[in-house]
Amino acid sequence: MLVPGLMCSARLYADQIPTLWRFGPVMVADHRHDASMEALARRVLREAPPRFALAGLSMGGYLALTIMREARERVLALALLDTSARADRPEQTERRRELIAVAESGRYSDLVDIHFPQFVHRDRREDVGLKAVVRRMAEETGAEAYVRQQQAIVGRADARATLGAVACPTLVLVGEDDELTPPKLSQEIAGAIPAAQLVAVPGCGHLSTLERPEVVNVALTAWLEGFS
Repeated sequence: MLVPGLMCSARLYADQIPTLWRFGPVMVADHRHDASMEALARRVLREAPPRFALAGLSMGGYLALTIMREARERVLALALLDTSARADRPEQTERRRELIAVAESGRYSDLVDIHFPQFVHRDRREDVGLKAVVRRMAEETGAEAYVRQQQAIVGRADARATLGAVACPTLVLVGEDDELTPPKLSQEIAGAIPAAQLVAVPGCGHLSTLERPEVVNVALTAWLEGFS
C-alpha cells in the first residue's frame, strides 16, 4: 500500500510501482476524501488487504503513522519517506491556513508555483519536466481535496510517543537536501524505531521518489526482501 503526499497522486510512485509489483499486488491509497488523519486511516484500512506492507511519503508518512497507531498488527513492513513524526508548529499551521485560503479563493493553480521550490532539490527548481509532473498531480488532486488534506495535516497527532511500539521491518528514507522535512526529522524517527534502517539520498529534495527513483527503488527492494 503506497500513500501519496500532499497534492500528490499515484503518479508520485510511477517509477516504483513496476519494481514493487514483483513482490505482489500494489495499491495506491486515495487520500482525497477525508479531513482528518483518523478518517483517512479508516478508509485505507477498509480498502487494504488483511496484512500489507505500507509506505508513505510526507503526508503519506503522517497517514502511515496514524495507521500504525490504529492497526499496527496488520502492517507487515513500514517505509517512511521524507516525513516527520512531529505535529505542526504554530507557524506551520498558520502557513497551511494561508495556503488553504489561496485554494479556496480560486487560485489553486498558483499553489504549484508556491510549493514546487520546496518540493525539490535546489538544483531542480527550473526542471520543467518535473514541475509538469507536480502540476499534473495537483490537477488530479483538485482544490477541495487539497483543502481537506491540509486540514488533516493541521489536525494530526504527534506520533513520536508511538514510534517505540513499531516492531515490523522499517525503512526511513530522506533526501539529504529535503527542506520541508529535513534529515534530522528522519533521524529522529529511525532512532526511535527499533532496528529501523535509515537511508539518506544524496542530491535529493523532498520528492525523492520522483527526483532519485533509482536510489529509492534500491532501498525499497532491500526493504521488501528483508521480510518476504
